[in-house]
Amino acid sequence: MEDNKLFTEFPPVSTEKWEEVINKDLKGADYEKKLVWRTIEGFKVKPYYRAEDLEKLEYLNTNPAEEPFVRGKQADGNVWDIREDVKTGSIEKDNALALDALNRGANSLGLCTCKVDSIEKMRALLKDIHPEACKINFTCGKDMLNVLKMFVEVVKEGGYDPAKVEGSCNYDIYGHALRKGNYRKGEEGDLDEAVELIRYAKENLPGFRVLAVGGSVIHNAGSNIVQELGFTLAAANELMARLTERGVAVEDVAKNMVLNFAIGSTYFMEIAKFRAARLLWSKIVEQYGPKCDCAKKVFINATSSVWNKSVYDPYVNMLRTTTETMSAAIAGVDSIATNPFDIAYKDSDDFGYRIARNQQLLLKEESYMDKIVDPAAGSYYIENLTDSIAQYAWQNFLAVEEKGGFGKAIREGFVQEEVEKTAAQRDMDIATRKTTILGTNQYPNLLEKMADKITKTECPVCCCHEEKQEIKPLRQYRGAEAFEHLRLATERSGKRPKVFLLTYGNLTMRKARSGFATNFFGVAGYEIIDNPGFKSADEGAEAALKAGADVVVLCSSDDEYAEITERACQLLKGKVKSLVLAGFPKEMVDTYKGYGIDEFIHVKTNVLECLTKFQKLFGIE
Repeated sequence: MEDNKLFTEFPPVSTEKWEEVINKDLKGADYEKKLVWRTIEGFKVKPYYRAEDLEKLEYLNTNPAEEPFVRGKQADGNVWDIREDVKTGSIEKDNALALDALNRGANSLGLCTCKVDSIEKMRALLKDIHPEACKINFTCGKDMLNVLKMFVEVVKEGGYDPAKVEGSCNYDIYGHALRKGNYRKGEEGDLDEAVELIRYAKENLPGFRVLAVGGSVIHNAGSNIVQELGFTLAAANELMARLTERGVAVEDVAKNMVLNFAIGSTYFMEIAKFRAARLLWSKIVEQYGPKCDCAKKVFINATSSVWNKSVYDPYVNMLRTTTETMSAAIAGVDSIATNPFDIAYKDSDDFGYRIARNQQLLLKEESYMDKIVDPAAGSYYIENLTDSIAQYAWQNFLAVEEKGGFGKAIREGFVQEEVEKTAAQRDMDIATRKTTILGTNQYPNLLEKMADKITKTECPVCCCHEEKQEIKPLRQYRGAEAFEHLRLATERSGKRPKVFLLTYGNLTMRKARSGFATNFFGVAGYEIIDNPGFKSADEGAEAALKAGADVVVLCSSDDEYAEITERACQLLKGKVKSLVLAGFPKEMVDTYKGYGIDEFIHVKTNVLECLTKFQKLFGIE
């Protein structure tokens, strides 16, 4: 049969010619500044990639289920566990939610055992749940070895075969220390208990994984992707090193390991992160000389991020969890736990859990993502992202190793300091709206009220700390919190300052700047009074005073501000609490300040800082 290739009649175009055309279109503008994205992780992303960019990537010659497992561990599909984590604080409610989840499509459960201190309570938690038909994952508990023993007893009572029961327990030594500021029994004591857990599970629950390493605690403290990956792998390597020193076989440690990662909003980057995780873990385990390649395969559980979720405009969270779930599925993770969209402000109800669960069911049953192995394979962009993330994460891994390992690194505060630096940068990007949190720091729903809907007072990520801390804990928080505090304070104060937009002149400019001002003050929950445009400063000032304005914002073009600013200030100064000008006409700023303008709002303004000053002006705590 003749091998006819498509497009053979079109001659190939070299990179040099592409670049020539691009530079011509840029008309002298800086290529790097205009088209090259420098990520918060520190590496550059080009505007396009070509086949030649893949030549250096060695792993591209491997197939799925082949080392280093970048392309996944499965050769004939992409099946993952649909996991639902329930934690209501009530054993009976947890059991009811778990049963409902199983009846509606979930095949893996995350169950909290904090209150399970007797065999009777374990029976109540597992009532009517078939341990052989779904995976059971114990997410938290004070004495995990005792939890496993009670679980085995209940399994045997029900006539089930423990060898056919699969799941995990979240015995996360270093994740616990980073959350609480302390180990359970000291680092050495916790490592000794990990040995006991491995040995007990090997004899009684061979399908159970009893060790966890939590990347989520790093992610939800505001880290970037390469920090989450590099530091998580460093913690996993620490466990591997310390437990093999205690006589546990490499294969037994690896078989019992679960890496718990969060899934963020940067869609393609998250796909690449999980692929890079398998690559790097394979290389790490290889150094321990395992007896079988199975030790190089890591089990990854991915949970949708809490850090990027918002209280305001909460249905946007559905869009966030959708892209997060999709990126994890495409990346070929083993288990996905999609958080309900309303996790930031309430204990989720049936609707929240159903939407979260159905997002995964739709990806499986209607998009057939469980049928295709490594759908991202060969993408020039994703393959290069995978390589870049792996390289930069490895630098973080090596930095921890130079400190003497993960245990010493967190005791010295190295990991915490690095994460906090990134978190501070991300917070600044949110404050200046370089990063948009839709509905919170940009494009708010001006009529939305959320104060009376908040029923969850604690952070949705477990962040309570021990009184005496051995190490500095990582603060678990959400990026939207600072802006939410502003708007909630406005709601709860009973005051709603009126912001009057005094629009004038050029239609395009006044509409653009009135829109900007609406977004600017709307995120604090202020009442915005927009206008179609005034013929003069006198007319606008009269309307502002009649409306009872607290703040007047001049909205016009830079040139036309010269026509109205002085007069508007004369008529309004002292009669309203603040006069604001939308824009920053640099040459005239001092002049306008002299007239009486208090603030200039523009794209470089620190919105959070500016609105905090306005809250103080209005006496809103």
